[in-house]
Amino acid sequence: MKKAAPHRIQSISELHSLFGLPKPDHPLISVIDFELLKFDNNEIWESFFYDFYCVACKKGSSGKFKYGQGHYDFDEGIMSFTKPGQIFSVTNVADDPVSGYMLIFKPDLIRHYELGKVIGNYGFFSYSTSEALHLSEKEDKIMMTLLHQMQEELKNNIDHYSQELIVSHIDLLLRYAKRFHNRQFLTRSAVHNDLVAKMEELIDKYLKSDATLSGLPTVNFFAEKLNVSPNYLSDLLKNSTGKNAQTHIQEFVIDRAKELLSTTDLSVKEIAYDLGFEYSQSFSTMFRKKTQQTPLQYRALFN
Repeated sequence: MKKAAPHRIQSISELHSLFGLPKPDHPLISVIDFELLKFDNNEIWESFFYDFYCVACKKGSSGKFKYGQGHYDFDEGIMSFTKPGQIFSVTNVADDPVSGYMLIFKPDLIRHYELGKVIGNYGFFSYSTSEALHLSEKEDKIMMTLLHQMQEELKNNIDHYSQELIVSHIDLLLRYAKRFHNRQFLTRSAVHNDLVAKMEELIDKYLKSDATLSGLPTVNFFAEKLNVSPNYLSDLLKNSTGKNAQTHIQEFVIDRAKELLSTTDLSVKEIAYDLGFEYSQSFSTMFRKKTQQTPLQYRALFN
């Protein structure tokens, strides 16, 4: 039997209805209290996605939550960020005490503001739930206060200043989230250093194996091997090494190229193919960009 397609939740009003909540105060944004949510026995929750951004700050467990390939049970206070179009499922719903807020907003709300132009730079909207932000007590208080203030603002009568104030609150919340994510990378440096070491080992192994027949190594490939999302891997590396994942991989490619140029008689074309390049010109262009030398100029230093 063919598996049913994920249910698309197109409006905030529809989500309110599915949760058994009154109509939202604003058509483009809502701040929902987790204590009020009702997950009725509805097949929709088995697989669904929505057309808005979601920022969830939650304590307590109300069921198994699946996002991507991983499960997360929300048994501690965490903050997660998801963007439109990502597929979820909620199963084993329980009546355990839950607290916190869920902020949801449509892209149209911020489209004509600066935030609409830069929200794609907040990589944590593409993290998996297992990479969620764990808040300290002080950080939790800041986030809860901002979400509560947004909720109160939405209860006021909409006027000329409403949308600008609401977007400013979202912008401030995301700036704090970025700050707290950076703190989390620092406080978990030991774990992250292990992950960086594992990635470097995987890159080295890839470049010295037949895997290059499939092409150049990619961020997605290593993220999957390490069981993390590509954006999380890139942000982790940037905080640990100052370089994003793509740059990190390219530097390993260039180091391997230098090794082959200085210790073998392989032609530039053969080395390019060995490293996973489809065209030797692409290899030469990258090598020159990274070293300010052509591959042959570099080889000449050892002859």
